[in-house]
Amino acid sequence: MIFRLDEQDLRFPDPALADPDGLLAVGGDLRPERLLLAYRHGIFPWYSDETPILWYAPHERFVLFPAALKVSKSMRQVIRSARFRVTYNQAFPQVIAACAAQPRAGQEGTWITDNMQEAYIRLHALGHAHSVETWHDDTLVGGLYGVAVGKVFCGESMFSREANASKTALISLCQSGTYRLIDCQVYTDHLASLGARMIPFDTYRALLTQG
Repeated sequence: MIFRLDEQDLRFPDPALADPDGLLAVGGDLRPERLLLAYRHGIFPWYSDETPILWYAPHERFVLFPAALKVSKSMRQVIRSARFRVTYNQAFPQVIAACAAQPRAGQEGTWITDNMQEAYIRLHALGHAHSVETWHDDTLVGGLYGVAVGKVFCGESMFSREANASKTALISLCQSGTYRLIDCQVYTDHLASLGARMIPFDTYRALLTQG
């Protein structure tokens, strides 16, 4: 059953009631209070300009435990070469705009709509959304952004304009010691190759509540 949210009521239905594909609810808005409540309950928005706001809570979550990160020999060489410089929260609007513009195989357009960009930039200004930037000299060439819920980093998207640039940002995030878990939300072969795996939603939600 898909629930319709009331714009005046921030509450979400129980994530256990989500459809098999993870779709839980439709409607509502992207005000900071609603977004933060969603993330604290393991729910995230994922939609396009052609649809209303769709809220998902997959029954399994694709996650990366930093200790399980797999760094290949070639990637270790890239990091040792110091080709890239990594910063945090220095170019959030540029990172989210670049993620929205990143071409993706088999996908037309982007779920990172203008409204989504504005909403997450507001979250960033409030200290809840964060970016990791990868620079080659003074040019932004890669990065990622997401929302922090305690010690869980809910990753939203990555982009790369040079080979290994986004991977460098993710490795830096994992090795920063700031988070016990990186939430990758949905499966990709690329992240699986780096050590991400599926866990039950109940396990994921327990990690969210540990603070």
